[in-house]
Amino acid sequence: MDQNSLAELRTFYSSFGRLPLPDGTRVTGTTLGGVPALDIAGPQTDDDAGVLLYLHGGGYVIGDARTGVPLAAALAARAGLRAVAPDYRLAPEHPFPAAVDDGLAAYRALLAETDPARVVVAGDSAGGGLALATVLAARDAGLPLPAAVVTFSGWFDLTLSGASLTGKESVDPIFDAADIREYAATYLSDAADARNPLASPVLADLRGLPPLLLQVGSAEVLLDDSTRLAARAAEADVEVTLEVYPGSAHVFQHHHTTEPAAARAMDTAAAFLARRVAPAATPQRSRSARV
Repeated sequence: MDQNSLAELRTFYSSFGRLPLPDGTRVTGTTLGGVPALDIAGPQTDDDAGVLLYLHGGGYVIGDARTGVPLAAALAARAGLRAVAPDYRLAPEHPFPAAVDDGLAAYRALLAETDPARVVVAGDSAGGGLALATVLAARDAGLPLPAAVVTFSGWFDLTLSGASLTGKESVDPIFDAADIREYAATYLSDAADARNPLASPVLADLRGLPPLLLQVGSAEVLLDDSTRLAARAAEADVEVTLEVYPGSAHVFQHHHTTEPAAARAMDTAAAFLARRVAPAATPQRSRSARV
């Protein structure tokens, strides 16, 4: 990917950071494990609310924490959570596994301040793949796992072996196979193996993962990434829910304020997370305070 094309893509994608936010949303800068991040809270967010770790999309090449804020804020508000969006490093300046390293560092830092049973992870597109890779890396590092994972049009296969990559080109209004190949080549550089499970979680050993919700549109070249991952997760005895939205395109959830299917998907995803976040601990009263 040449530098001029990359600069144009990054400028265009920055517009996603200007999408509407729920009323009263507060966005402040922070860091997690040395990774710059944005903390996202609504006017009704409690101090002891559970935490959504949200990883933005952009093919591991474009986007930033702010472009992830609109989806993170909408999902967190519906689920009664606060959210945090890491500004993980991008290729080609920082190829694989830099994004995974940053995702894991952010997750590890969250565990230092939050019960893992009150942490959930989500992401869209490449951020969906990174969400799963982060949880896999946490499992392999022996860390406690989050309560659940949600992905929107997740990119889980950098080997590019899904039949939909070419089979859905005629109906996908956003990407074709050549686009996806270029993003993959940029992220992996020349040294990385696309079969590495942290690059292609569809090839990973998924045993022991928390409940998964995978949402995808039927009109996208990455359809098979989610359908195949769902099958692999089921084979590994992971609780998994696959939702395919007919006629919907890549990360259609961006349009939750105007399209009923997108709003329904966001509501479903939020309910999925809210059901799985453990309740806040209730402070125990001392014996002397009892009557």
